[in-house]
Amino acid sequence: MVEHLDRTLRERQLVTLRIGWGAALIAVVTFLAIFFAWPVGAMLLRGILDDAGALDLSAFGEVLAAPRTWHIVGHTLTMAVLGTAGSVVFGLPAAYILYRTDFPGRTVLRSITLVPFVLPTVVVGVAFRALLGSNGPLGFLGLDQTTGAVVAAMVFFNISLIARQVGGLWQMLDPRTVEAARSLGASRARAFWTITRPALTPAIGASAGLVFLYCSTAYSLVRTLGSPGVGTLETEVFRQTQTFLDLRTAAVFSALQVVFVLASVWLTQRLSHRATTALRLQHPVRQPLTRTDWFPLTATMFAVVVIILLPMVTLVERSLITDDGYGLDNYRLLVTSSGSGFAGGTTAAQALEHSLKIALDATIITLIAAMLISLIITRDAKHPILARGQRFLDTFIMLPMGVSSVTIGFGFLVSIHAVNPALGQSGVLVPLAQAVVALPLVVRTLVPVLAAVDPKQRQAAAVLGAPPARVLRTIDGPYLLRAMGLAAGLSFSVALGEFGATSFLASPDYQTLPVYIVRLLNRPGADNFGMALAAAVVLGIVASIALLLGDRIRPRLRRSA
Repeated sequence: MVEHLDRTLRERQLVTLRIGWGAALIAVVTFLAIFFAWPVGAMLLRGILDDAGALDLSAFGEVLAAPRTWHIVGHTLTMAVLGTAGSVVFGLPAAYILYRTDFPGRTVLRSITLVPFVLPTVVVGVAFRALLGSNGPLGFLGLDQTTGAVVAAMVFFNISLIARQVGGLWQMLDPRTVEAARSLGASRARAFWTITRPALTPAIGASAGLVFLYCSTAYSLVRTLGSPGVGTLETEVFRQTQTFLDLRTAAVFSALQVVFVLASVWLTQRLSHRATTALRLQHPVRQPLTRTDWFPLTATMFAVVVIILLPMVTLVERSLITDDGYGLDNYRLLVTSSGSGFAGGTTAAQALEHSLKIALDATIITLIAAMLISLIITRDAKHPILARGQRFLDTFIMLPMGVSSVTIGFGFLVSIHAVNPALGQSGVLVPLAQAVVALPLVVRTLVPVLAAVDPKQRQAAAVLGAPPARVLRTIDGPYLLRAMGLAAGLSFSVALGEFGATSFLASPDYQTLPVYIVRLLNRPGADNFGMALAAAVVLGIVASIALLLGDRIRPRLRRSA
C-alpha cells in the first residue's frame, strides 16, 4: 500500500514537472515569436510584398540596381574590414604583453583594457568626437566626422576582445617547442611565424570574425561620429524610415543587413569551431618581460594610453570647459535646459530618469525570460526529442545576436507598432526591444553556471523524495543566484546604453539618454555640444556602476549559498 502511494506520488510529481516545463517552454517560445520572429518576419515581408499583400520584388530590384546601394554596402564593408584589421594589429601585441609576460603593473593594464566592456557605444562616440574635434587634442589630424573617426572608435571597443580571446589561449601554449626552435638557431620572428602563429591562427580568426560582426553593426558610432553623407546599411534604414518615410525601401536595406550579419555569424562560428578543435592547452605560462619585447610593449602602451585612456580623459576634461575656464556649467544645464534651439522638450535629467525606468523594466523582462530559457536548456534530457528541442532553443535564442538592433527596432515599427499605434506611442515597446537585444548575452551568462550542476545531485534529491520545485530551489537555486547579479548588471547596462532599436521606438516626449545625446550632437551650438559631453559622462558612470555592482554581488551570494 505504501509503495503504491509512493509510486502514485512520484507519477503525479512527474506529471506536474512536465506540465511546468511545458508551460515555461510555451511562454518562452511565445515571447520570442511575438517580439523577435514577428518583427523580423514583418520587416522582411515588407520588402517583398506590395500594399495589397501580393508578391512584388520590384523594390529589391530597384534598390539593388541603384549605384548608391553598392556604395553603401562597400562603405559598410570597408569600415568593418578596417576596424577589424586595426583591432588585430593592436590586439595581438596586447595579447602577448598582457597574457604571456609578467611585469609590475600588468594587472593594472589589463584592468584598463576592460574599460570598453562597460561603456555604452554612444559614450565612446561622444568621447572620440571630443578627442578628434577641431578643438580636441587630436583635432589637427582632421578626422572629425570622417570614416577614420568611426574606425578608431571600433578599434577602441575591440582591442581588448582580441587581446582577451587570443591572449587567454597564448598563455597556455607549451613554450618548449619555441625554445627548441630557438636552440636550433631559429630567430625569434621565425619561431613565432612557424610555431606560435599556426597554433594561434584559429583563435585569431575566430576573434577577428566576431570583431567584424561588431564593426558591421556599429550603428551608434556612425550616428555620433560620421558625417551626414553616405553611411552604412543601418544608417540607411534609419534615413529611409525617418527622412523619406519609405518603409519598403528601408525593409530592403534591413534584409541586406540581415544577410550581411548572418554571413558574419556563420564565418565566426566556423572559425570558433576550428579554434576549439585545433588547440591543445597547457597550464598558463608567463615569462619575464625583456628588452626584446620593446615592440609589442610599445604597441600595447600606445593602445592603452592613446586609443583607450585618452578619449575617456578628454571626454571628462572637455565636459568641464566653460566660457570662463573650467566649471560644472554643462552639468547644471542637464537639469535646467533641454538644449539650445529646442522649444521646450525633455531635459537630460528627465531623459536619464526615463532611461533608468526603461532599463529596469527591460532587465526584469530579460531576467525572467533568460532564467526560464537557461533552466530549460540545461535540463538533463532523457528523450531524443527533448534533446533536439533543447538544441533548437539554444540556437534560436542566439538569433538576436545575428540581427542588428536597428533591424529589431525597425521590425517593431512595422509590426507591433503598425497594428497598435497607441501601444507604440505609450513607450511600452522600448523595454521589450531592449530585452530582446540583451537576452542572448544574459542567457550566455547563466547557461555555463547551470550547466556546471551535476545531474546526479538532482537525481539524488528526487530519490530522497524532494518534489520538483524543491529540487529546483535547493540544487539549481544557489548556482542560479551566483550568476543573477552579473546577469542583472549586464542586462541593465546594455539596456541603459541601447541606441539602435530605441532610436526607432522612443517617442519625443519620452526620450532615453542615448537618444537625447545624439540629438544634442546633431544641433549646432557650444551649449548643445557641452551638454552632450556632460550627459555622456553621466551615462558612462551610471552604466559602469550598474555592471560593477552586479559583478560584486556574486561573492556575497557564493559565501551564503
